[in-house]
Amino acid sequence: MIKAYIRWTGNLSRLFAILSTILIILAMLVVCQMILMRYVFRVATIWQTDFVVFSATAAMFVGAPYVLLKGGHVGVDVVELLLADKSRARLRLVGAVLGLIFCVIMLAATWVQFHEAWVGDWKHSSVWAPPLWIPLLALPVGFAMLCLQYVAQILVLAMPGMHAVVHDPLAVVPAISPDEHSSKVKEYPR
Repeated sequence: MIKAYIRWTGNLSRLFAILSTILIILAMLVVCQMILMRYVFRVATIWQTDFVVFSATAAMFVGAPYVLLKGGHVGVDVVELLLADKSRARLRLVGAVLGLIFCVIMLAATWVQFHEAWVGDWKHSSVWAPPLWIPLLALPVGFAMLCLQYVAQILVLAMPGMHAVVHDPLAVVPAISPDEHSSKVKEYPR
């Protein structure tokens, strides 16, 4: 059951990464269209700037769970490198729990903002004036998925043997002995 949850969460994070990629590509295409319309055809642009900002922002929040899955978030590991393996594992676990707490708080805050925009029928102040609940939806969705991914990461860190469940940067890579290394290195004639 736990292995299934970890796999399911990882797959969902990968799906969110695809959505994030699509949003970035759409934003880039709209920027190109905006440049063409403004500088070639001398036509005013109305919706393009808002679309690009909303898409790029949504891509960051929706793509964040995948970045967590792959261990790509920016971190300072100076203290971690000074610790023994057990202490390092505990520090990672504490960091994941603190990350989960932060994401739960942000999920609640962004949900409130999204809900107020939905109920209040908020509109953006631009000429295009799209409903604000549409771009704000990416925030609670992204933080909800980050919460799920943090729970999966905590399970991987807390339970022995879970590193093998999913390809994970937190997994321990077995060391190769010198004998195995020399047998795996192919020598080429000079």
